[in-house]
Amino acid sequence: MFFTVALYTSLAIFAIGMLYKITTWFTRKVGFRGRQFTAWQRFSAFLRGLVGVLFSAKLFALIRALILDVLLHARIFKEDRLRWSMHMLIFSGFMMLFFMHAMEKHITMNLFPHYYSTLNPFLFLRNLFGLMVIVGVGIAIYRRFIIKVPRLMSGFMDKTTIVIVGVIILSGFLLEGAKMSSHTEFTYMVEDYAAIWDDEELEALESYWVQKFGTVSPTLKRPFAPEVLEMGYESHLANCADCHSPNKTAFVSYATAKAIAPVALFLDRVNAVGILWYVHILACFIGLAYLPFSKMLHMFSSTLTLLANAVMDPEHSLPANIATRQVLELDACTRCGTCNLRCSVSVAFEAKGNRLVLPAQKLAFLREYVRGGGLSREDLRAVHEGFYLCTNCDRCTVVCPAGINLRELWLSVREPLLATEGPTFHTLSPFSLFRGLNRHRLPAEGYERPVNEALETMAAKFPLVRDTAAEIAVSPIDTAFKAGTGNAADRTDTFVNCFACENCTTVCPVVQAFDDPQAAVGLLPHQIMRSLGLGLKDLALGAPMLWNCLTCYQCQEHCPQGVKVTDVLYELKNQAVREASCVNNNDGLRVNE
Repeated sequence: MFFTVALYTSLAIFAIGMLYKITTWFTRKVGFRGRQFTAWQRFSAFLRGLVGVLFSAKLFALIRALILDVLLHARIFKEDRLRWSMHMLIFSGFMMLFFMHAMEKHITMNLFPHYYSTLNPFLFLRNLFGLMVIVGVGIAIYRRFIIKVPRLMSGFMDKTTIVIVGVIILSGFLLEGAKMSSHTEFTYMVEDYAAIWDDEELEALESYWVQKFGTVSPTLKRPFAPEVLEMGYESHLANCADCHSPNKTAFVSYATAKAIAPVALFLDRVNAVGILWYVHILACFIGLAYLPFSKMLHMFSSTLTLLANAVMDPEHSLPANIATRQVLELDACTRCGTCNLRCSVSVAFEAKGNRLVLPAQKLAFLREYVRGGGLSREDLRAVHEGFYLCTNCDRCTVVCPAGINLRELWLSVREPLLATEGPTFHTLSPFSLFRGLNRHRLPAEGYERPVNEALETMAAKFPLVRDTAAEIAVSPIDTAFKAGTGNAADRTDTFVNCFACENCTTVCPVVQAFDDPQAAVGLLPHQIMRSLGLGLKDLALGAPMLWNCLTCYQCQEHCPQGVKVTDVLYELKNQAVREASCVNNNDGLRVNE
């Protein structure tokens, strides 16, 4: 009765949890894409996309991803062989135990008509698969808590998952070991399966099991006479051998039985087999019920993400499907920390201590935010800084073993964040190029907002005074500013090499974007370099070009004099923000440097 109630309760919780998760994939909204479609539109788009894949050449890409990325974990193998070994041991071992042992009545018995769990190869394989999981869990503990892989952060779910999996497997081994050593279990087996009425034969069979199978008897002690063992062997062949292989083949369980032999009689008296059975079953049911709400959900969500990204692309896939996929990706993250290791600005985390600089931590934050979690001012500042520092290098996307398209996710989420009134002053230089390249995919309203805010703030501090006749900007010479800029950062003093050849201006995509670039951006790149040489502080720091710069490095790469034009513009932008920050102190704005 207890088993039935516990089973159906855990199955109900699992089913409700999975249904809830699937529902959230179609109803929750991530970034600007999610706001454009209703849940029904997204579900309809999913069905159309699924049919389109199944009846097109994309089906082969889907099968390839299923074999290489889902079953063989090729992405993990390319990044970290130790982690791949850990994942394959846990995944393969647990799946084989599930199908062969937990589902034995529905799968194994149908495939093998003469199946008994105590016969080989099943007895041996069950121990082998369990040992694989234990070794995998051991590697996970070793990586997280002993060698402490850099930027691999363990949360409550990570520790809980390790504990649940460990308890399931260890309790299983202890249960089998206790059964092997239990005299009570031996007695039940003889009563149920053996037709033995002679006390001498029964004693001989028990002696044989004590000698060969690890049973601990309260009355019989070693050594046994050879003729007794011979009689016990013949009785075993007649009554037990058809359904019970030698326990030694279950090498882990048999070793456990030998280890607990000194206390086996005590364990038998307190019904340790029954207690361990309840522990094992309850651990399995708790793990099943907890799965939809835990890290273990990635068994389903990561698989779906890998398959989806194998057949989707931002230009041709239905936008509604992209919106659904991005919600799914929040649940697909395994918190492996691979993206943190490869992130090009992860050193900023070491310097600033802001976890939201790291991709995996940004993803965890977004998961909670999308669920409806509120944002404190400190949270908002931290996440703004995290997105501000992101360079869109795409390393996180390339190495993600779950196939999460992180760069697309950052693009989608960043726009609503930029539209919020927050404590961070956005200078845009790290990500404006990527935004510009994807402008056709972004909401038209708000695209210019961050740069316009920057220009308005700078105008309050560095107004450009223009002669109405000559239309020439006037700025006082500041020799201290000239000297300070030359020493402000590595290589920024190279502006002194500029001889105004205008090569940087010629290749600049910002300049090419305007019919009258000087009216739009104030000073052109070569003019900013010359204003630095002349010490014209207000002119250089007040130029709108600083905030229109895409940091594409075209100017720097084409300079024949080796002037680090982009680096100079970047330093000027930081210096302008530092000096203008006093204007915004009353608003509590935070300067990113």
